[in-house]
Amino acid sequence: MGEDRNLCAVGVEIRGSVIDAIDEGAIAGAHVVGADESGAPVTRVVQTDANGRFALPVSVGRDADGALAESPRWTLQVSAARYLPFPGLLRPALPIDTSAIVEGSSAMVIDGASTTVALVARQSGGAVVSGVVEGARAAGTLVVAEGVVPAPVAVADLDGAFSLFDVGAGPVVIRGHRAGVELAPVPLEIGADDVSDVRLRVITEDIDAMAVVRGSVNIVDGGGQRATSVVLVPSSVYVEGLERGPVPLGLRAPAPPQAPSISSSFEIVGVPEGRYHVLAGVENDMLVRDPDTSIAGTQVPEIEIVAGQSFDLQSSFKITEALTVLEPGADALEEVGASPTFAWVDDASEDRYELVVHDALGTEVWRDDQIPRGTSGDRLEVPYGGPTLIPGMVYRFQVTSWSDGAQGSTALSRTEDLRGVFIVR
Repeated sequence: MGEDRNLCAVGVEIRGSVIDAIDEGAIAGAHVVGADESGAPVTRVVQTDANGRFALPVSVGRDADGALAESPRWTLQVSAARYLPFPGLLRPALPIDTSAIVEGSSAMVIDGASTTVALVARQSGGAVVSGVVEGARAAGTLVVAEGVVPAPVAVADLDGAFSLFDVGAGPVVIRGHRAGVELAPVPLEIGADDVSDVRLRVITEDIDAMAVVRGSVNIVDGGGQRATSVVLVPSSVYVEGLERGPVPLGLRAPAPPQAPSISSSFEIVGVPEGRYHVLAGVENDMLVRDPDTSIAGTQVPEIEIVAGQSFDLQSSFKITEALTVLEPGADALEEVGASPTFAWVDDASEDRYELVVHDALGTEVWRDDQIPRGTSGDRLEVPYGGPTLIPGMVYRFQVTSWSDGAQGSTALSRTEDLRGVFIVR
């Protein structure tokens, strides 16, 4: 056996289920990958069986007594035909509860509520496009089928394998995005049949020869919060209604998995060519991009990156303190009934509020822009007044405070991008 008893320890398996968010029925054939807290895959892809069950073998260090030598923060990435992928724009992946690990017959097993993933159905269908990303940095590449709306996305597993579900008919370009690697895009004509063996080949993995995006943030009224993050989202997958999109691995400052720490200047290195939206303050750090778009530094810039040519943003992002969400979804996705009531903490200097509800696709469902102010620090409540909400669908409510003066209206602040998220049961 030798001195290193880690070599003799049994493996660890993450076991769980993939179910439909509406009827909780099993989803067979879903693709599941284990990832670390940065979003980098730590497993190869597996498919769920007829009962929606999966088992992911994971490597992890063990101490001399056979216990876990570290506290891994694993997450799951799941996709399936005719379902929105998980994690999604409104549903970040939460760490798996490793405290529930038990000794199985052939492996230590994690299996519980945190390894059950409910997927939200979507109406669109289409072909499956599968293949592999080549190169040393293949794992974790965000693969996009550009040319159809919404653009299907997938994340390459530990071996670079990927599968894009629900790719609509017509011409598309399969493109990979990941920090530190430039990949050659692959044009395809999609018909009724699935497409396999697509290969995204490496142009360069010389990170020093790739583009750097530089800029700065200005936290003008942080309420005690003094640090945030900045990310790049490929324009082909940016959702205007939510002002969000999937972030390719590594295209974030600070580099993942570090906590938000940008308080002035930033740079994102190893950026592949393409068009990107640049977003600041999009994580749950109680800071948001200043919503007053009449002043510089408050718009969402879209930039064009040419291979190897760096880009300096001209305006500093203006960041302000977020309004506080009370319910639903103050801290995480929350289950609600068909007629939820939205609550937040009243701001100090507004004249009115605007409340908007979007679904997980970014479609606006309901809006009320004439909500009267309260007393500073009070709880404000507004009952939902829009069309019937769909059971199993994920939604987000977002509140913006406004000041109305003789010269016009000015947006002051708003609630966090990833708070106020709920699912209807």
